[in-house]
This record gives sequence, structure tokens and C-alpha cells, in this order.
Amino acid sequence: MKKSIYIMALGAFGIITTEFGIIGIMPAIAKHFGISIDTAGWLLSGFALTIALTGPFTVLLTSKINRKWMMSLVLFIFVLSNMLSAVAPSFTVLMIARILPAFLHPVFWAVATVAAAKQVEPKDAPKAVSVVLAGLSVATVLGVPLTTYVSELINWKASFWVSGVINLIAFAALSAFVPSMPVTEKQSVKSQLVILRKGQMWVNLVATMIMIAGIFATYSYLAEYLGKISSMNGKQISIMLLLFGTTGIAGNWVTGLALSKNVMLTTRFFLLSLIAVHVMAYLFGGLFVPMASIVGIWGFIHTGGFLIGQTRSTSEAPEAPELAASLMVSFGNAGVTLGTFLGGIIIAGFGIHQVIWISILLLLVSLALTFVVLSKRSAAAGETAVEQQPAEEAFIPEEECVLEV
Repeated sequence: MKKSIYIMALGAFGIITTEFGIIGIMPAIAKHFGISIDTAGWLLSGFALTIALTGPFTVLLTSKINRKWMMSLVLFIFVLSNMLSAVAPSFTVLMIARILPAFLHPVFWAVATVAAAKQVEPKDAPKAVSVVLAGLSVATVLGVPLTTYVSELINWKASFWVSGVINLIAFAALSAFVPSMPVTEKQSVKSQLVILRKGQMWVNLVATMIMIAGIFATYSYLAEYLGKISSMNGKQISIMLLLFGTTGIAGNWVTGLALSKNVMLTTRFFLLSLIAVHVMAYLFGGLFVPMASIVGIWGFIHTGGFLIGQTRSTSEAPEAPELAASLMVSFGNAGVTLGTFLGGIIIAGFGIHQVIWISILLLLVSLALTFVVLSKRSAAAGETAVEQQPAEEAFIPEEECVLEV
């Protein structure tokens, strides 16, 4: 793998540390500003919702800018965001400081994943993308615990300074060592929007959203589950979460290799494996040793979901891969919000042990959607029609839906 791919992974590490590092310091922030914990929670959910709602638009608006300098700008904005957060005099200012970089968050992911894929042979593209996405896994293993530890050691403001330094290092490395990436084929917004007519891409995006919702319906409350069902104390839970993230790094790499061989088979095996591990967690959650083993397996499988969603979404839109990648980021964040919301409802109504079943249901729905394949024949006819007709008269017929046997 080229050096620039690893530098982009470092950038991903900084961005995710900024996004999710807030989780461990929210109680301290709530206490400092005298607000409730659910109000402080908007520092995370507001970030995710901003990404979900604006991602494709910001990617389109920045599609003609040199990709290296665009990524550098995003990282620089994240540096400023963390600095402003560290000195925020009020919760309102802190909220604004958090929301501003969220607008550009999808741009980095879309550009970095597509740029990584283009720097290797097509067959190795999933492996290259998995290196960039490994920045996400490492951030959950090291970044989030690091900011939490700094908050406890010094204060919550110091955590933002640490996140800022990480993004600053990534910004410097990317600016100094990554070659220029000019946009040689400048596409108009209209030409990129053509991919929105692709029915299979929408099927894949919806399947990805439901899959990630299924992942996060339980994962968002994993610490609570381990405490209440597995009777683990705080130290043991911390070790389990570290184990979960560490095995996830290896799982992300293995998923990249598998996707290079067969995307659909890997997707279905991933979903079936994740359903199986949820069932095991439900059956053996009350037993310490079996649950510790299950957590390790769970983490190994879990991380591949993001890479699978990324690969399936962009593969259907080679004409505008960055827009497709940004749509995946938006649908993925919508999935996080949906899964956390549904998991909370189940916990409130039926208890933490039963939250497993909403994850299983969502994952089964996502698995079923992998068998929905839209015929390419009518789409190909439509593309021919576009070439033969003036743009304003061109018409792409609807794709017919068939079930894959």
C-alpha cells in the first residue's frame, strides 16, 4: 500500500476521535455547564444528524476542488473546531464548534476512500479502502479511551486539545507527503446526479442503513448490557470494550480481503455471522467467560459493516464514486441514529436483555435485501437512449425489480 493511503487513515483516525471522543467526556461537560446528560448528548447526535442531512450536498459543492487540498482543508477545520471547543465559554458555543466540522466530515470520507481505491489495482480496491477505514477502528480502540483518560487526568477541555493535536499531525502529514490530486475530469453536478436514477444503488443504501441500525441497536448499549446481564464491573467492561475494538481492527482487514474475492458472498456471510453472535450473546450473556469470548468474536465481525456498505454503494456508481460514498456516509449515520433510537425503545419497554432481538430483526431484513437485484437490461437501454437523444429529451426507463435466485 502507498504511504498516502496510511496518511489518509491517520486523518480518519483524527476525525473519528473528534466525533466519538465526546462520548466519554459528556458527563463532565454536562456537570460543567449545568445541563442534563440528554442535552449534552446532542453534541454527538447533532453531529451525526448534520452529516446525514448535508453530506451529499457538500460533496457535490466541493467536487471540483483539488482532492488533496480539500482533505487538508477538512482536517484544518477539525483542528479549529477542537481548539474552539476547548475554550468554549458556553454550551451554545461548544455546540456550534461541534456542528461546523460535521458539514465537511462526509467530504473527507468520500474523497479519502475513493482516492485510496484509485491508487491500487481494481481488485485491491477493497483492501485499500479497508486501510483508510482502519482509522475508524483504531480511533474507537485508542482515540476514545485516550480522550476519556485525559479528561479524568486533567479536565474535559484538555481532551479537545488532544483531539486537535491529532488532527493537526494528520493535516501536516497530508499536506507534506500526499501528492497533489487535481480533478482532471470535472463533472457537472447534473452529470453526477444521474446516479440517483440507479435503483440498485438505492437498494444497497437502504440495506446498509438497516444493517448499521441493526449493528448499533445493541452496540450502542453494549456497556450497559455487559454491566446488567453479564454482571461485569467498570474495569471489566473497559477491558471488554478494548477487546472488542482490538479484534475489530483485524476483522476490518480480513473483510477487505474477502470483499476483494466476492462482495455478495462476503456480505451475506457477514450478516449471518453477526446474527449468530447476537443469538450467542442472548443465550450466554449471563456467563462471564463465554461472554468474554463472544465479545472478541463480536468485535471481529462488527467492524466489517462499514467497509461492506462503502463497497456496495460505490460499486454501483463508478461515474460519481464520491457522491455515492457521501450517500453511504449519510445513510450510515442515519442507521446509527435509527438503531440507537429503536434500541432505546426496546430497553425502556422490555429491558436491556431483549434489545438483542431488534438487532437480529434488522439484520435479517438487511440480509433479505441482498437478494433483491434490479435488472441491468432496462438501465443499459436507458443509457443508450441518453447517448442518442438530446440531454433534455433523454429518458432512462425504470429498472425492474427481480429476486436473485
